[in-house]
Amino acid sequence: MVQQLLGEIFARGMRDPRIGLVTITGVKMSPDLREARVYWTVHGDPEVRKHTARGLENARGYLRHEIGFDLKLRVTPDLHFTYDEAIDRGERIEQLIRQVHDEDKGR
Repeated sequence: MVQQLLGEIFARGMRDPRIGLVTITGVKMSPDLREARVYWTVHGDPEVRKHTARGLENARGYLRHEIGFDLKLRVTPDLHFTYDEAIDRGERIEQLIRQVHDEDKGR
């Protein structure tokens, strides 16, 4: 539910220009529902990622408020943003496979 709501908030757009096309790839809630680890990714180089991370940290209070308002929870979870490196790893694996394939074609 939190993942879907954050996705909708980002789709509407944020005022902070550092937060661009962020994709929320997952949310893990603590057992007591007081904390949410939010996994995200963004297209771009490491500099874009760094600026986006700063923007997300800056927007934590606003995002937490929106979640609490929309979900009407007794306790609104504290948000912790973590960059999801799975897509980067997948792209690196794909690049290595292409490289091996190209080397095999050259033989």
